[in-house]
Amino acid sequence: MSGSAADREPGIPLENGKEEASGPNITCAGDNSKHDPTVCTGNTEIKSRAVVKYSAAPPPTSYALLQEKTDLKLPPANWLRENPQLGSAGTTILGSSSKSKPFSSFGMAYDFIDCIGDDVDVVSDSENIKKLLKIPYSKSHVSMAVHRVGRTLLLDELDIQELFMRSSQTGDWTWLKEFYQRLIDQKWQRKKKSKEHWYQKAILSKFLYYSINGNGAAEPVPDNLNEGEEENGGEQFSSSWPTAFNSTPPDAEESHASKQESVSVDSKFALGQVTSVQNVQEQNLLKLFDEGENSQGLRNDFVRNIMWTFEDIHMLVGSNMPIFGGGRYPAVSLRLRDNNKPINILTGIDYWLDNLMCNVPELVMCFHVNGIVQKYEMIKTEEIPHLENSTFSTRVVKDIAQNILSFLKSNCTKEGHTYWLFKASGSDIVKLYDLTTLCEEAEEEKCQNPFTLPVAVLLYKVASNLMLKARQNRKPYGTIRTLLLNCVKLLDQERHPQIIASAHYMLSELFQLDEPPEEDGEESLRAGGSEDSYSDEDREEEEEDLIEDSDENGSYANCSSPQNDSKAVAVIRSVGELSVPEKYTSTHQIRPSCTFPVSQDKEERCRHVLSYVLKGLKAVDGSLKKESDLPAADPNIPIPLQYEDRSTMGACAAEKGISLLLERAGPVQADQKHPTRSGMIPGSWQHRMKLQLFLKASKAYYVLSDAATNLLKYGRALRYIKLSLQCYDAYCSVSGTLNPQVLQFHSQCLSLCGDIQLMLAQNASNRAAYLEEYSYQTKEDQEILHSLHRESSCQAFNMATDLAMDPEYQLFVSSKCYEAAYELLVSEALKDQAPDQLAQVHKRLGNIRNEMGVYYMNQSAAMQTENEVKKSVSTAEQEMWKKSFAFFEKGMKDFEAIGDNTNTALLLCNTGRLMRICAQAHCAVSEDQCRGEFSPEEALYYNKAIDYYLRAMKSLASRESHPAVWDSVNWELSTTYFTLATLLQDYAPLSRKAQEQIEREVTDAMMKSLKYCDLQTESARQPLYQYRAATIHHRLASMYHSCFRNQVGDEHLRKQHRSLAELHYNRAVSLFISLKDAPCELLRTLLERVAFAEFTMAGQSSSVAKLKSLTGALEIMTDTRYAFKLIHKELQEEQIELSGPDQAESAETSDVATDPTSGLNLEEVIKLIGVFEPSFSFLLLQIIKLLTTMKRKPSKKDEELLKTYKNVYSKLLRAEKNAPLISRVKLYMELLQQLTTETEGDDAGTNS
Repeated sequence: MSGSAADREPGIPLENGKEEASGPNITCAGDNSKHDPTVCTGNTEIKSRAVVKYSAAPPPTSYALLQEKTDLKLPPANWLRENPQLGSAGTTILGSSSKSKPFSSFGMAYDFIDCIGDDVDVVSDSENIKKLLKIPYSKSHVSMAVHRVGRTLLLDELDIQELFMRSSQTGDWTWLKEFYQRLIDQKWQRKKKSKEHWYQKAILSKFLYYSINGNGAAEPVPDNLNEGEEENGGEQFSSSWPTAFNSTPPDAEESHASKQESVSVDSKFALGQVTSVQNVQEQNLLKLFDEGENSQGLRNDFVRNIMWTFEDIHMLVGSNMPIFGGGRYPAVSLRLRDNNKPINILTGIDYWLDNLMCNVPELVMCFHVNGIVQKYEMIKTEEIPHLENSTFSTRVVKDIAQNILSFLKSNCTKEGHTYWLFKASGSDIVKLYDLTTLCEEAEEEKCQNPFTLPVAVLLYKVASNLMLKARQNRKPYGTIRTLLLNCVKLLDQERHPQIIASAHYMLSELFQLDEPPEEDGEESLRAGGSEDSYSDEDREEEEEDLIEDSDENGSYANCSSPQNDSKAVAVIRSVGELSVPEKYTSTHQIRPSCTFPVSQDKEERCRHVLSYVLKGLKAVDGSLKKESDLPAADPNIPIPLQYEDRSTMGACAAEKGISLLLERAGPVQADQKHPTRSGMIPGSWQHRMKLQLFLKASKAYYVLSDAATNLLKYGRALRYIKLSLQCYDAYCSVSGTLNPQVLQFHSQCLSLCGDIQLMLAQNASNRAAYLEEYSYQTKEDQEILHSLHRESSCQAFNMATDLAMDPEYQLFVSSKCYEAAYELLVSEALKDQAPDQLAQVHKRLGNIRNEMGVYYMNQSAAMQTENEVKKSVSTAEQEMWKKSFAFFEKGMKDFEAIGDNTNTALLLCNTGRLMRICAQAHCAVSEDQCRGEFSPEEALYYNKAIDYYLRAMKSLASRESHPAVWDSVNWELSTTYFTLATLLQDYAPLSRKAQEQIEREVTDAMMKSLKYCDLQTESARQPLYQYRAATIHHRLASMYHSCFRNQVGDEHLRKQHRSLAELHYNRAVSLFISLKDAPCELLRTLLERVAFAEFTMAGQSSSVAKLKSLTGALEIMTDTRYAFKLIHKELQEEQIELSGPDQAESAETSDVATDPTSGLNLEEVIKLIGVFEPSFSFLLLQIIKLLTTMKRKPSKKDEELLKTYKNVYSKLLRAEKNAPLISRVKLYMELLQQLTTETEGDDAGTNS
C-alpha cells in the first residue's frame, strides 16, 4: 500500500467532523500504481475502492510489538481507559454486544443525505455486510431489517430474540412474536454467553491496549473481580435494542451532545429551509422526538464512515476497526489468534472484507497459546484468500454480493415498509417478509413498529435535502412528492404533528403556482442514509458456525415447511444459488414514472396546494394543547361571504373600512410576545408553520383569483381574493413583523382586488351571475376559513372584498385598493425594491382615476338629457364636473410619474370631452325647444377643450408613437373645431358681435377643423373625414353665398365672395361624389349651386349673358343625375329586402315609408325633390323663352336643343305628382339623361 494511513485519517478532522479523503487503492504485489482500484486474487481481479467520508480517530500510530511470552491475561495499566486510537471498540470492547444497533444505518443516512444520492446502493454497518456475504458459507442465522429509500437499501440487524424479550415487558411486537412462533413452530430459548466467550473478548481487549502502550505496567487484577466485571458488564450491555422510546440514558445524551458539536448542518432537521419566504431557524433532529421518543440508536457512532465501491456496488459502511501504523505499510490491522485453532474460511473472508472496506493493505496476526504471546505474522490483504484452510474465491464473494443486492432490490419495493430478511440457523433457505404489511394485517398501531419513526424521518430529511438542492435549476418533484407521501403515511398525526405539518407544507411547495411544472420523468431519488456501530465480532463464534449453530442470543430452528410459507414476499430456496453468477437480477424499477401527477390546469394545481395546506393546518391545530376561546365551530357549516348594497352606505362607514384596510396594509407592527388567539407561543414550531401555511394558502387563492379574472369570472375572482386576503389577515395576526417579500405580495393582492372591483363595476349587467359565483364555497375553503378564524376574525379587508351593488362604490373601493398598494410600495420597507410593480400600480391608479372621471362625466351628461328645459346649470352637474375633473387631473399625474405619454394623452382627451359637456350644459334651451344664441360660456369651454386636445397632441409628439390614440385625438380636435364653427354659424351671437367678425371666426374654426381632417391616411375614419371635409366646404360655400347675396356696395368684396363660394361648392361636390353614400348632401349642394347661378343671372341684362348663365345652371342641374342614381339604387334595395308582397305594395304607394335599416332619409329626399322640380322647371322655361325670343336666326342645333328642352319640360309638367317616389326618381333620371345627351352632342358639334 503506497501512502500512509494519515492520508485517510488525519488527526484533526475537517470542519464539523466530516472529511472527504480517498485513500490509496490496494494493488498487486510489486505494482507501484497508486490509482488502480483492483485487488489481484490469483487469476481474477476484484475492483475495490474505499473513500473515508468521516473519521473520528487520530492518525494511526505504530503498534507495539509485544515480546514473546507476554501474558495477555494480565491487564495493562491503561486498560479500558478511553483511547481515540481504539474509538468505541476500545472503551466498550469488553462489555458491548457484538451486535450492531437496530438503527445504525439511519444515523449515517442523516449525516450523509447529500452523499448518498443516486450512487449508493447499500448503507449499513460493516458487520452486517460481512454477515450477508458469508451466508453460503455459514450455518448461523441471519436476521436483518431492510428499508428502501429510492434505490438505496438500509440494512440493520433485527435481533428477534431481543424484540421478544422486550415484547414480554412492554406488549409491543406481540404480533411478530406470534407470527414467528407459528412460522417456526418451536419455542425459542435465550442462551447466556459462555465464560469462554468473555474470556476471549477480555484478552482481545488487553491485547489491543498492550499494542498501544507496550511500556505500561501489567498490574495484576484479582481473578474474581475480572470475572465479575465481565459477566455483569456482559449482562448490562448485551442488549443492543433500545429499552424504550420514552427515555434517553444520561450517557447517551452526553455522548450525543459532544457529537453534536462536530456533526455537520446536513444532519440537522431544517424545518424552515424548505420555504423561500421565511428563513426559519433550523431545529436539531432530536427535537423531532421531544414528544417522548428516544434518540438512542439514531446517532452515527462509528469511528469511520467509508464509501466503499465493491465491483459495481456502492456502499456507505460504518466501521470501528482499530488501525495501526507499522510494518511495510503505514497502516495495518491487528488480529489475535489462538495458535491451536487454524484460520477457517469465515475468518478469512471476515479479515479480507475488513481490510478492503478500510483500505488497509496488510494484516498483522499475533498468535497466542492460553493468552501467552507466541509470534507475529504479516499477511498482505490480497494474500488472505489463499491462506491455508481459508482458501476462498473472491469472484464468488463478488457474485454473492451482486445476487443478494439484486434479490433485495427486486423484492423490497415499497418505500416506508420494513422488510425482514431471515435465515434460520442451519437452514439453506433465506426468506424476505414485509413486516409493515404483517403489522397492518394484525391491526396493530403504527407505533408498534419501532422502525416507523426513523424511516419517516429519513424520508422527510431526504425530501428536505432535495428541496434545498437544485439540479440544473430543476427539482425532482415526483421523487420528493413520493418521499413525503410515504413519510406522512407512516406517521400518526397525534404523535408527530410537526413532521406531518412540515411534510404537507413541502408538498404544497412542490406545486409551481405561476407556471406549469416541468415533467420529471427520469430523475428519481436514490438517497438513503446509514448510521452504523462497528463492533469487533468475536471470530470464534463464526468458526463454530461452520460446524454447528451456537448463536449466543438464542437458537433458531429450521423452518418445518418453508415451501408452504405464504407470508414471505420472496424466498431464496438454497444459499448455494447465491454463488451462481447473475442468478438474481434486479428488474424492478422503483418509481417507474416520476412524472409529477399534476394537471396543466392552474386551478387544479392550486387546489392541490390548498388540500395540503389544509392538512398541515389540521396537524398544527391538533397539536395545540390550549383550547381556543372561540365557540366550537362546525366545519360543515359554511361561513357566509357577505355582500352588501353600498349605494346607501354612509361616508363615515366607508372611511372606517378604508382606515382598517390601510392599517392592515401597514408594514410595521409590534413583535408578538404573548400567545396568539389559539394559544400558540410565538417562536414555537406551530407558530412558524402556521405563518408559512397561511402565506402559502394566500398565494394559492391569489393565483386562483387571477385565473378566474382571466376567464372573466369576476364573482369567483372576488371570492378567491377575499379568501386570499383573509389568509393574509390571519398571517398578520400571527406574525409580529412583516418582511418586504410578504408586503410586496400583499400589494399584488390589493392590486388584483382593485382590478376585480373595477371589472365588476364595468360589467354591472351580469351582477346576478357574479353574485352566484361569489356565494359558492367548497368544503375545503370552509375548513381553511375555520382554521383562519382560530387566529383572526378576518374582517380587516371586508370593505375591499365585499360584493357591492353600486358601480360607483365599486370604483371607489377599487381606487382605495390601488392607493393602499401604492402606499405599501413607497413605504420605508419596500422603497426602491419593486420599481416595476410600482410602475404597474401607478398605471392602475391612473386607469381607475380615468374610469372614475369618465363615470362622473357620463353622470353629468345623463343629467343633461333628463332636463329638457335648460335655463341654468344645476349644482349637481357642477359637482359631477368637479369630481370628474379632479380624477382626470390625478390620473394625469400618475401617468406622468411613469412617463406614460400615451395614457396621459388619453386623459387629456377625456378632459377635453368633459369641457365639451360643460359647454353643452351652458346651452340655453327654451320651452319650445328653441335654443338661443351661442353663449360666451360655451365658447369658453369649447376653447378649453381645444387646449386639452392640443396638449394631448403635444404629449404624443407624433403619430408614430401611438397611431390609434393620435387618430382619436386628431378626430376629437377636428370635431371640436367643427362643432364650434357650426354653432357660431347656426346660432350666431349677433347681439354681441358683428356679422363680419362672426364670419371670420367661423371661417377660422372651419379651416382649422379642415386642417385636422386626415384625408390621406387609410383608416376606418377616412370616410368620416371625407364627409366632414365635404360638409365644411358646403357650409363655407353657403356662408359665402349668403354674403354674396347680402353684400351691397363693395364690388371687390362681392367678387371675392363669389369666387370663394364657387371654389368651396366645387370641392364639396367632388368630395360628396367620392363618398358614394351621401346622395342627399350631394343633391342639396348641387341645388344650392343652381340657386347661386340663378341669383347671378338675375343681375344680368343681356339675353346672351342670361342664356350663358342659364345654360351653366342647367349643366349643374344635369349633375344631379348621379345623386338621383344613388337614391334610386337604395330605393330598389329597400324593395328587395321587403319580405312580403303586401309590404312591397305599401312601399310603392307610400312616399314617406322608411326602412329603419336603410341609411336613406326619405323625408329629406322628398324635401329636396320639392326644391328640385320647381328649380328644374324654371330653368327649362327660361331657356325656352330666351331661345324662342332670340333676334338672330336660330341654327339647326339651336332648334334641336329647343325641341329637346320643350320635350323635357312637357314631360316634367305632365308628370304625376302622386306617383311613387321611385317612379318619380326614375323619371328625373331619364329627363336628365336626355338633356345630358343633347348637351354632349351640342358640345361635340361645336367642337367640330
